[in-house]
Amino acid sequence: MAIIGKLIKKSTAIGFKRNAKKNSEYKNQLSSLSSLLEIAKITKFGMVHSFHEILKNTDVVSKFQKNVPITDYEEFYGKWLNQTLLGAKNHTWKGKIKYFALSSGTTGSPSKKLPISIEMIRSFQKTSINQLTLLHELNLAESFFSASVLTVGGSIELSKKDKHIEGDLSGILKKHTSLLATPFTKPGNRISRIKNWDDKIKAIIEKAPKWNIGIIAGIPSWCILLMEEIVEHYQLTSIHDIWPNLSIYVHGGVFMDPYVSRLNKLTKTEIILMDTYLASEGYFAYQANPKSQGMKLLLNNGIFYEFIPFNSDFFDENGELLDKKKAYTINEVKKDIDYALVISTNAGLWRYLLGDLVRFENIVKREIKITGRIKQFLSLCGEHLSLDNIYQALLLVSTHFKISISEFTIYADIDNLCHHWFLGIDEEVNQIELLLALDKHITSLNDDYAYVRKYNLNTPIISILKTSKFHDFLAFQGKKGSQNKMPRVLNETQKVDWLFFINGSL
Repeated sequence: MAIIGKLIKKSTAIGFKRNAKKNSEYKNQLSSLSSLLEIAKITKFGMVHSFHEILKNTDVVSKFQKNVPITDYEEFYGKWLNQTLLGAKNHTWKGKIKYFALSSGTTGSPSKKLPISIEMIRSFQKTSINQLTLLHELNLAESFFSASVLTVGGSIELSKKDKHIEGDLSGILKKHTSLLATPFTKPGNRISRIKNWDDKIKAIIEKAPKWNIGIIAGIPSWCILLMEEIVEHYQLTSIHDIWPNLSIYVHGGVFMDPYVSRLNKLTKTEIILMDTYLASEGYFAYQANPKSQGMKLLLNNGIFYEFIPFNSDFFDENGELLDKKKAYTINEVKKDIDYALVISTNAGLWRYLLGDLVRFENIVKREIKITGRIKQFLSLCGEHLSLDNIYQALLLVSTHFKISISEFTIYADIDNLCHHWFLGIDEEVNQIELLLALDKHITSLNDDYAYVRKYNLNTPIISILKTSKFHDFLAFQGKKGSQNKMPRVLNETQKVDWLFFINGSL
């Protein structure tokens, strides 16, 4: 295994030098769009939207935006995707789509079924390999390169339907993973097939002493909880007592800062944090440098990106899109603006409004960070409170009071005209002082909030719960573990479910 480790280390060095020479200019995006249109011009979607004519145009982007409207999942599913699921050939993408990834997200809606083409699977594989080449820059010990990767994800068990196969993205990708990678990936097929999350965690804990883990990957809520349970079960002082080569944590999907204090309590030596932007719709970005604040957008990976400023010129008060044509390309974006991300992919999603908000940290390097969701913001009376505001305020009060707030949720209390916060805090804290500090920080972060707090919006309400209560709620909904996340801003349906659970469990 040590010899294999040396070979891997050498290959990452070669790969890093090769990838460093690649540019990420706008021409890659133009090439990606033309390639997507060329492949899909024979499809029904391509013929309805005149892809042949778009390709003849001197300004392909403008003609594409004029011919193809922006759609969200529900609209795209109703008009196009439902037929693809039923086995329609050459519908939105060339050939037949065999695999569909189930993605529940955090909006409380039924699971989305997202197309995964062979071309997209290859894109995932290529990006994963490229990301591994970054290890060369981290100056890691040679022993690390003979360690394994532990992915804390959903079940890899896939379900055969009438015309397609569906399941977690991890299961689809696992089916197409080379056997050469098997010795380096954990927890292995037997444990990965376990659907019950608690049973899966017990099996991982049992096997943990037998593994040599160098990288752990997954949603922070569940990865950190797993490590806490391993440390507790074996009565360790740190996770490094059992996995001395654990050096990297690959995370994504949520704001990581609230979890850092919990992670640090579990470790003996520093773990390098690497952010990724990987969804069932595609692999969009990853952190190319641990010292960088943003993730490098992947511009030559079978995806064409567009960006819509998240403001009143483009969205109404409910987060609904006003103009289904206009969007900006990568060469038109500006720094420090929240953009709704629109994608066209090599699995047959076209001008698809993903629902995420991103902000460019570095325009030249094309580095982004996720700042929230289109539907997850609060505006009872014009305060326009974003997830980014919420995270920053909670980070400030966590630091001030020396507490950890890794789980929380919030909703608009229309009857009392205020925001109701539910915070997961396991330490002792003065609730009144915490409330005043939180309100003060949000006021300083958001001018609209400061104005409406003075004239319209009442003092927020805070309820403090144990962190485990949020995990229990997800279990109550049948969404414990895997890629499931606690919704941070509750809509009306989610609010009813949450209050029913909380009032019945107190």
